[in-house]
Amino acid sequence: MPKLQNLRKYWKLGVKNFNTQYFDINSANHLVAKEGNYQYDLMNIVKKYGTPLEIVFPFILEERVDELIDLFNSYVKIYRYPAKFFYHYPMKVNQNKEFILPLVTEGANLETGSANELKLVKKMWSTGSLNNKIKVICNGPKTKEYLDLIGELKTKNLDIIPIIEDLNELAYLKSYRGNVGIRLSVDVKVSSHWNHKVDRYGLTEKEISRLGKIKNLKILHYHIGSQIELLKDILRPVRKAMEVYLKLKQINPSLDTLDIGGGMPIPYDRKFRYSIDSLIENLIKFLKEFCEKNQIAPPNIVCEWGRYVVSPAQVTIYKVLCEKDIQQGKNRKWYVVDGSFMNDLLDTWALHQKWHVVPVNYLNSKNKTQSWLAGMTCDADDKYTGQGSYISLPRLDDLEKDDSLYLAIFDTGAYQDALASHHCLLSSPVKLLAQNGEIKIIRRRETLDDVAKTFGW
Repeated sequence: MPKLQNLRKYWKLGVKNFNTQYFDINSANHLVAKEGNYQYDLMNIVKKYGTPLEIVFPFILEERVDELIDLFNSYVKIYRYPAKFFYHYPMKVNQNKEFILPLVTEGANLETGSANELKLVKKMWSTGSLNNKIKVICNGPKTKEYLDLIGELKTKNLDIIPIIEDLNELAYLKSYRGNVGIRLSVDVKVSSHWNHKVDRYGLTEKEISRLGKIKNLKILHYHIGSQIELLKDILRPVRKAMEVYLKLKQINPSLDTLDIGGGMPIPYDRKFRYSIDSLIENLIKFLKEFCEKNQIAPPNIVCEWGRYVVSPAQVTIYKVLCEKDIQQGKNRKWYVVDGSFMNDLLDTWALHQKWHVVPVNYLNSKNKTQSWLAGMTCDADDKYTGQGSYISLPRLDDLEKDDSLYLAIFDTGAYQDALASHHCLLSSPVKLLAQNGEIKIIRRRETLDDVAKTFGW
């Protein structure tokens, strides 16, 4: 096997199962991102803009959502499924304009979880930036402000559907003149990274059955979890939800859509063993067979897979500043980086997230060090250890004189920006947009004054 191919295999680049099909190694042994026939040398970007930095790739967003919509529509056609598929991007996953607009332009509908997110939708709708065919689903706890805004946008002809989470919302929406949905709390436990024993959202099957006919009921919605590890754990809740859907349909003829929420995983740690193709095929096949058996029209399908679509579209890059011996292990090192995991990649600390880490330069280095990564705050939890393991990275003493090692952390496009903090008054990384062969700064590197203003200084 040629040397370059060996390096790709070692660093797991160009592999769809690891979300690295967009990345490769060039002749200078640098990490590159490939947009069509153009490629971005990440080392050249680092030299120009410094670190820490985040790079957003809109072409990855577009490819992900296009593939998702095309796959659903293909299986709808193959199985002659007599209903439609709608993708709704959940804005909470990443509210950055540079994420939302590429998805909307590729045909994504939207899902909001708060009044403030819906205000952003209102801004786009009021300026004529949204196609009148776009659909908006409103989830999350609904304040009076949130509910009033839903009503206002409905009067302005936006196709907007509030999902009833609690009985107080139902009482308010009795005078609402548009379609509504209701959230089912599905009593099914699954294997997932974030599986909660107690879920305060939605209504139980018994609670829903006691409501009788619900005015203008359009959608039955549920959300079972994120990063669901087993295919059967996605299909079991669908069966349970469809049993409730069947009962609801008998007294609510307007009901015609099943929203399966989120859950499609991405390969942070490769715990799941199924493909998106197999999931979609099994989902459509089951729904068609269930509906034929029970002699009802198959529902339209909505999914809200946010992490799956946006995570691969951003990488975070740090510079290794120095190394330090790990006392517990022989010939193992701390690599201290010039950013903060607690601040920039909070899931490392909060959820013990496992990331795919690849050098930006020295990808051909023969000698490796078993390392842990340490951030720049004074907190002992500001670290990344591969979650109990080590990360095999090039040795610093093999670098050329006065040179530095840079590390790319993949799949950082979901949730990290919204959860970022300023522990120890550290600045957020500069954020760049790589599109059509050009690089643009979309968030400049913060100064001390920028950060201090957040704390009233």
